[in-house]
Amino acid sequence: MIKPTGFTTRIIHTPYAKEDANRALHQPIYSNAAFDFESAEQMEMAFQGRLPVHTYSRISNPTVENLELRIKQITGALNVTALSSGMAAVSNVIFMLASTGSNIIASKHLFGNTLVFFESTIKDFGIEARFCDLTNEEEIKSNIDANTVAIFVETITNPQLEVVDLKHLAHTAHSQSIPLIADTTLTPPNVFTAKDFGIDLEVISSTKSISGGGTSVGGLIIDYGIFDWSKSKKLAPLAKRFGPYAFNYKLRREVFRNLGACLSPFAAYLQSLGLETLQLRFEKAANNCRELAEYLLSLPQVKQVNYPGIKGSEFYTISKQQFGRFPGAMLTFDFSTKEECFTFMNNLELIRRATNVYDNKTLILHPASTIYCDFDRDKRESLHVRETMLRLSLGIEDLEDLKSDLEQALSKL
Repeated sequence: MIKPTGFTTRIIHTPYAKEDANRALHQPIYSNAAFDFESAEQMEMAFQGRLPVHTYSRISNPTVENLELRIKQITGALNVTALSSGMAAVSNVIFMLASTGSNIIASKHLFGNTLVFFESTIKDFGIEARFCDLTNEEEIKSNIDANTVAIFVETITNPQLEVVDLKHLAHTAHSQSIPLIADTTLTPPNVFTAKDFGIDLEVISSTKSISGGGTSVGGLIIDYGIFDWSKSKKLAPLAKRFGPYAFNYKLRREVFRNLGACLSPFAAYLQSLGLETLQLRFEKAANNCRELAEYLLSLPQVKQVNYPGIKGSEFYTISKQQFGRFPGAMLTFDFSTKEECFTFMNNLELIRRATNVYDNKTLILHPASTIYCDFDRDKRESLHVRETMLRLSLGIEDLEDLKSDLEQALSKL
């Protein structure tokens, strides 16, 4: 029997958990809330976790399960949980590991909402975020103590586009007996295998490249079963019973179901479809990104260009080692003033002014006045979010059309 090895082939041919009654080529949308049982005894066993069936769609659903199985197939994960958004994935992971008195090591170079979550939201629960330069091992170690429960990193930070040595960071985390959590949204699984770099838990906003063009909002928690949960204060008792499944047991039996951030079956269906074309779409977008980065570098009106895939980037070498030819499909570039940024954006005719990334359409925004608008100017500058910076997320349009739009917008500055 043929065992598929290719990335896209494995996605398309992931078997259903159960045979579909009508042999549908796509997992049907189970848009119902509850599921029937043949007997009270069967129902009891299901709720006790002794029978692997669906009970209620907030807890599990066949359409959502199919997406989870496909992600598990291509990542080699032990467990995958699909959630209602990327932020739901982040928050569920943190509440899984941390409690009052805990602290988490992270960089301040984080996506705006994630940064606010760490700076403010978890603070109200008595959880501290300790912000460090994640390229500085000594600084990280000096901030770790007995109450540190994890290191959190973005594989490519948004919008700073900083890249750290992930294997080295994983070694630092594991030497201190704490797990490494990575947000890999900007480096999807067709270009980055988190398990190979020692990442214990992966969170993804599946809204981005997986959804297939910004069709739906979703998130993923991917557990590789690498970390020894007996070293976690919170999960050590469960580790005695469930070993590498301790994290997933508490997540699925308590935190995930009680916080209620479940993915809708319809969104799961859309994201399963999007997953099938992920490799094709992402490679096209990443190629567009590299070409346009080189093009923008040649323009006198553009003051600087930041993209890890160009040789002038300080992160070029480490990006190539970790992500190969495709270190993301997003770049930033600067004009002289905020006013020039706005004028340029308003001149664009094809490229859309929108906040998402990795849509099929190319999208542009001014991070300082949008994602980071709740921070004062000094704070934004400390985060390297400049007033003069624009973020461009490349889509799958034809490259010459994108160049033409940039050219006509520049000609009107």
